Amino acid sequence: MNNTVFVGALALAGLSASLAAAGTLDDVKARGKLNCGVATGVAGFAAPDANGDWQGFDVAICRAVAAAILGDPTAIDFVPTNGKARFTALAAGEVDLLARNTTWTFTRDVDMKFDFAGVYYYDGQGFMIPKDLGVSSAKDLDGATICIQTGTTTEMNLADFFRTNNMKYEPVAVDTNAEAQQQYLAGGCDVYTSDASGLAATRATFEDAANHVILPEIISKEPLGPLVRHGDNEWADLVRWTLNALVAAEELGVTSVNVSELAAAPGNSPEINRMLGTEGNLGEMLGLSPDWAVRAISVAGNYGEIFEKNIGANTPIGLARGLNAQWTSGGLLYSPPFR
Repeated sequence: MNNTVFVGALALAGLSASLAAAGTLDDVKARGKLNCGVATGVAGFAAPDANGDWQGFDVAICRAVAAAILGDPTAIDFVPTNGKARFTALAAGEVDLLARNTTWTFTRDVDMKFDFAGVYYYDGQGFMIPKDLGVSSAKDLDGATICIQTGTTTEMNLADFFRTNNMKYEPVAVDTNAEAQQQYLAGGCDVYTSDASGLAATRATFEDAANHVILPEIISKEPLGPLVRHGDNEWADLVRWTLNALVAAEELGVTSVNVSELAAAPGNSPEINRMLGTEGNLGEMLGLSPDWAVRAISVAGNYGEIFEKNIGANTPIGLARGLNAQWTSGGLLYSPPFR
């Protein structure tokens, strides 16, 4: 790291710490609105619909947090950010959290002074190519031109993969997914590399989606999660446990359909009762009302409902649960207990 970059990182960290110390939860309550950083447009994850309303998996996470705090899932300003600008926006207080396909890494957690509030999608980097190229493996991409978004983990992963396999490539740098898609479809690059989920989402928007294939190799681990400023533990706890509530709700059978009934007539499950606020004082510990989790789950349902509605097998994105299945079904999803 050169001195300029080092000084910049220190300034970013210092700004982030000072803003965190002010108390994000108090700011959101006083403002009456959550500022949520999202992608500039990734189908199924975060993109405005025909009416300009933001929809998608990431968007649902933002709405759950807003509902938990304010009781209103529409009390949000969505702030689209690209790969490079997202961290500056968070550190500068332009957004209260990022929910935009951001990978949890050592550097982002430690050096950049941010905190990841869990993992909401286990992903990995892949490659998409036109089917007529006749390539069936990423190890056959020697000499290819590859579109890659700057400011992302995919840059280093790509360099590592090609170096390990003694291959060369020509990078075509882009700032946004929309720019990558345009370059790729126009023949400006042979290959588009990104998180496999993002590639599936991008391909789903193509008129000739069947003519493009995602190669079988997954070359990295990309645990994606909501990101907050370092040093504001209360805010990180709130975001983390809102996500945990969505995950635990699926495991415990709490859905958008029955959550109100379960809250109105507590059953024999102490953990459900504690999570929904009919026993104990977990909401008070977070600085929220007892029904905070009820409000979060009521917006779009539990984690499984959110997944299936936005990116699941029956959507144009067509993603299987895979690693994102509950731990009881062979996946990695696992919420700590509500007690």
